[in-house]
Amino acid sequence: MAESTIWWLLAGATVALELFTGTFYLLMLALGMAVAALAAHLGLGMPAQLVTAAVVGSAAVVAWYLIKRRLPSDPSVRSLRSVNLDVGEIIQVEEWLADGTATVKYRGAQWTVIQRPGNAPTPGAYRVAELVGNRLLVDKV
Repeated sequence: MAESTIWWLLAGATVALELFTGTFYLLMLALGMAVAALAAHLGLGMPAQLVTAAVVGSAAVVAWYLIKRRLPSDPSVRSLRSVNLDVGEIIQVEEWLADGTATVKYRGAQWTVIQRPGNAPTPGAYRVAELVGNRLLVDKV
């Protein structure tokens, strides 16, 4: 069996494995294997094919990681109104405690309220931004 055929089979198997796992990084490694198959078609030796697969696959993985890191991430599911009906509701905070939390009566129960870091703890109306565990994360209205 030709070396290029082995590389094409490895690339195909990696793509199939990616379909089962859902990680895009395996596609980047398959790209490296496909480039190694092209190197085999060009008549390069096995060491050059291995180096080509490693360099191209690794570079593609690093490039994809850097691209994904720069893109804005999806909003937290905890902050979606369609998932949690408390998001967007207005609550009244009478007093903030020294630890940066407050206790409010909301929906017939006592809730612990926290706000985003960097905001001054002042009494008043706040909008529920998301639920963090059993605490309400709020923004000033």
